Amino acid sequence: MTDKPTVSVLGTGIMGAAMARNLARAGLEVRAWNRTREKAEPLAADGIRVTGTPAEAVEGADVVLTMLYDGGAALDVMREAAPALRPGTVWAQSTTAGVELVADLAGFAREHGLVFYDAPVLGTRQPAEAGELVVLAAGPEEGRETLAPVFDAVGTRTVWTGDDGAAGSASRLKLVANSWVLAATAATGEVLALARALGVDPHDFFDLIEGGPLDMGYLRAKSALVLDGKLTPASFAVSTAEKDARLIVQAGERGGVRLDVAAATAERLARAAAQGHADEDMVAAYFASFEEPPGGGPAST
Repeated sequence: MTDKPTVSVLGTGIMGAAMARNLARAGLEVRAWNRTREKAEPLAADGIRVTGTPAEAVEGADVVLTMLYDGGAALDVMREAAPALRPGTVWAQSTTAGVELVADLAGFAREHGLVFYDAPVLGTRQPAEAGELVVLAAGPEEGRETLAPVFDAVGTRTVWTGDDGAAGSASRLKLVANSWVLAATAATGEVLALARALGVDPHDFFDLIEGGPLDMGYLRAKSALVLDGKLTPASFAVSTAEKDARLIVQAGERGGVRLDVAAATAERLARAAAQGHADEDMVAAYFASFEEPPGGGPAST
């Protein structure tokens, strides 16, 4: 095998499409598949071969990278690909699958002689498009050389959390990181909603905390999406964030801890989705604070 492996990307949503493009820009041969083929077709302009089936995508590939909605979807798609998978193929499973399904995914890999890596990524649309994701990875030492050009193409840093992908150490760290991101996002929406309810200009709040320990670039960036009405295209969609919030709650329950903020965040995201914001940026959970859609924007008093 050359130092530039052939990579199959299964799932070309917000993250998968950006990762596939960066792999191609790095000079790797890339095949891509998506359940809705129309969403993958634009990748052909980047020199990526778009395929009709998962099996066609993985045939002869050195590395298979899955970036699908959840762990169940990843397992279903890999089962579709199974007839064309070669023993020894490296599988980088980057879907946020939670904790419980990692063992099932690793079990599938063992059954088919694949080298399994638990490899979720930290980042949203912009860092994905810029190739600036952080890859969290766990898996055997002997396959890491094959993966190096793949992870280097999609991210700026790879954090190795262990040598046993089946243990799910990378996915566990991802859930901890996502719990903070989702909590901060929900809090941002509630700050804006409360400011609106009390007739406070949000910018007065930003001025109040400016330069202090409570100030956050993330707060300002996410607030701007709401205040400026720029919730699409989503960096990370409400519907996907809800899924992750529920995975976090389940992981906490499994570990014997109650995560009230994560549970409430999941419900806020579900309400926002039901109001029609499912495909908007996750900070659109802001709208879950209102029985009726607010008029005039959150800055209005």
